[in-house]
Amino acid sequence: MNFLAHAYLARDSESLLVGNFIGDFVKGTQFLHFDPGIIEGILLHRKIDEFTDNHFVFRRSRKRIRDKYRHYSGVIIDLFYDHFLAKNWGNYAEKPLGEFADHVYRILQEHLEIIPPKAKNMLPYMIKYNWLVNYSTIDGIDKSLKGLSRRTIHNSGMENAAGDLRELYLDFEMDFFEFFPEIVYFAGEK
Repeated sequence: MNFLAHAYLARDSESLLVGNFIGDFVKGTQFLHFDPGIIEGILLHRKIDEFTDNHFVFRRSRKRIRDKYRHYSGVIIDLFYDHFLAKNWGNYAEKPLGEFADHVYRILQEHLEIIPPKAKNMLPYMIKYNWLVNYSTIDGIDKSLKGLSRRTIHNSGMENAAGDLRELYLDFEMDFFEFFPEIVYFAGEK
């Protein structure tokens, strides 16, 4: 799951939202110096990632593109799933996606003092280009994948992955619809 799904799974908790957002930027036991609510969000992020990476549906999605993208296939599927969440947002949330995204951006900006440097540097671009809303289109996903590709030190090939989304769109969408209710239930239990 990528930024949109992690934000959604934090529900209405600001501390879970912030912790979930910074989860990939806080390594090892570095989380211990945060407030308890933020720690809970970081740990939730890690549990969501573990559940997702080991789920048979997510693995099936990855398998479709693994030979092409290897290590990066999981990152790509995370973005694909955020696309389907954004595209079908009205099925999962009452608040419109644009309002939700503005809320997320505002909360993150209110917590800048605790956001790790790499995440803090990324946040203005996320807001300026409205990533959370733009995930709803294939063009938005394409831009995100190209940006990720530029930031990797290895030749990831991610800049081409939107073509795979277009080609296998219904397969990935069906995977998402099968998987997402399970991650919502899992995160709610945690």
